[in-house]
Amino acid sequence: MTMTLRFLIVDGYPKASREEFDRVGMKDAWLLYAEMLQKHLPGAEYRVWFPSDDPAPPEGAGPEQYAGVLWTGCNLTIYHDEARVTRQIEYAKACYEAGTPAFGTCWGLQMAVAAAGGEVKANPRGREMGIARKIRLTPEGLQHPMLQGKPPVYTGFISHLDEVTNLPPGAVLLASNDFTRVQAVEVKHGKGTFWATQYHPEYDLHEVACLITAREPKLVPEGFFRDHEDLLQYVGKLETLSRHPDRKDLRWQLDIDDDVLSGELRQVEFNNWVNKLVLPRAVGE
Repeated sequence: MTMTLRFLIVDGYPKASREEFDRVGMKDAWLLYAEMLQKHLPGAEYRVWFPSDDPAPPEGAGPEQYAGVLWTGCNLTIYHDEARVTRQIEYAKACYEAGTPAFGTCWGLQMAVAAAGGEVKANPRGREMGIARKIRLTPEGLQHPMLQGKPPVYTGFISHLDEVTNLPPGAVLLASNDFTRVQAVEVKHGKGTFWATQYHPEYDLHEVACLITAREPKLVPEGFFRDHEDLLQYVGKLETLSRHPDRKDLRWQLDIDDDVLSGELRQVEFNNWVNKLVLPRAVGE
């Protein structure tokens, strides 16, 4: 039996932020998700919603009309009471009530938690940027289907200032590191299930280099780099390793390994979501 599944990609970045990504040569968040979807589910159809600019999703479609809803990163603040945020939370609540599987990263994880009654606040440690180190699977994570095939300790691409401080009922903590307690989570709420990571499986090394370039006005004052030249040198190494992933010297200098360089290993979570949550539901298992 052949079926074509349709997905909604929710890209919460405002237009001005998307234009900033364009300026530094970075792909839009929705496109990174579309490419990841096509890689793991060739032939899947998708629509894109920019809720920071468009009040209603494409054609006014509710989540029940999709096989799954995908939530990208976003540079808004989820605990701010503004329409650009609250309309997204309401749609996430509708996903739970419809029973539509959801997957998200960064903002998407915070959305999973906030829509189910959990809490997100500013991380007192500040910004976690570039690469999240020593992410450890919890005992529950070691047994969870989302993380099947992931090593017990790994790294991931990341960029965020906020963190989940309280998980809602129905949530299971799957992975943590010393900087951010909630790095991966499953939330079951209403009829729905939401799998999410604080880190970004959809990124690759080139996209991270572009993001660091885009965030230079914040990263230098925050002490990540001494100055513009220092940032350029680091970004240059990331870009070179992106083009030549077998460079032993750069792997060692940057402390980067296959858990982020290998697309297959980096995107285990999303592949498992497709094959263990979306497809079984679509065929009525």
